Amino acid sequence: MSAPPDNAEAQKRAVAEAALATIPAGAVIGVGSGSTVNQFIDALGASETRIDSAVAASQASAERLQSHGIEVRDANSVDELEIYVDGADEINRHLQMIKGGGGALTREKFIAALAKQFVCIVDASKQVTALGDFPLPIEVIPMARSYVGRQILKLGGRPELLEGFTTDNGNIILDIRAFDLSEPIAMEKRLNNIAGVVSNGLFALRPADQLLVATDTGVERFASA
Repeated sequence: MSAPPDNAEAQKRAVAEAALATIPAGAVIGVGSGSTVNQFIDALGASETRIDSAVAASQASAERLQSHGIEVRDANSVDELEIYVDGADEINRHLQMIKGGGGALTREKFIAALAKQFVCIVDASKQVTALGDFPLPIEVIPMARSYVGRQILKLGGRPELLEGFTTDNGNIILDIRAFDLSEPIAMEKRLNNIAGVVSNGLFALRPADQLLVATDTGVERFASA
């Protein structure tokens, strides 16, 4: 059962503040996107933790970081990141995730690949036994929308265009519903191989290294096996 709205916001603040303890001083870090990450950015800006700079997964996150006086760097200027902090739409016990409900999945996946450590911060409502209740977003080049949709249907999913939305990369999002994600790694690979797909919101090949979960009784910590 989801927490009431006010409790959910309190959980997001708690887990965002807990994530500060994972940040090495003077590091270049990766920062994701979404409501829980916004709480993390605000907590980072108000804290005594001083980082070198950040690489942001979305323009909105970049602007929020800059509003706190934190330098935002182009990803091409760094070889690797010490740590990447981001949320998730769903996460299972293997720390595999569905991400990208806000449309930033491609940049989020790329920054995760750059990072030595991926710390996922969520409220308790995002923990699931099996992935798939949340629609799986895939970023698609506009000219491939119909073709990709047909391929998704063949795989058993029901694709729906996210109307009126364009990613920071100039592409569209198809949300896949009623999709069998019982084998996340295999499905992530299959989706990656569909021509016209830029990226998909399954983070199974590169799961999180650490998970911080805010509950009514405090923040719980999990590590990948």
